[in-house]
Amino acid sequence: MARITVEDCLKNVKNRFELVLIASKRARQLSRGSADPIVPWENDKSTVVALREIAAGHTDFSDAHEANPFLTPPTHNEAPIQEHSEEHSEGTKE
Repeated sequence: MARITVEDCLKNVKNRFELVLIASKRARQLSRGSADPIVPWENDKSTVVALREIAAGHTDFSDAHEANPFLTPPTHNEAPIQEHSEEHSEGTKE
C-alpha cells in the first residue's frame, strides 16, 4: 500500500480547502455505495480510496464548484453572507 500525501493530491486540486471538500464528498459516495471506486480498494478505508483517486487524477471536479458555493468566489454584485442573525444578536444585549 502506497502512502498518499497531501502534496500528491494538491497536484490535481487548487488548494487544501478544496481537497478536503472533494475528498469528503467522494468518501461519502464510496461509503454509501452510490459510486464504485475507480482505483483498487486494497482493504483501505473510503477516505484513503478517495484521496488515492484524487492523487491519480481520476476524479472529475467540474460539478464541485456548482454544488458548493464556498468553492466559487463571490461576484461583485452579490451581498456578503450574514453570519449573525437577529435572534442571536438580541440575546447579547444588556
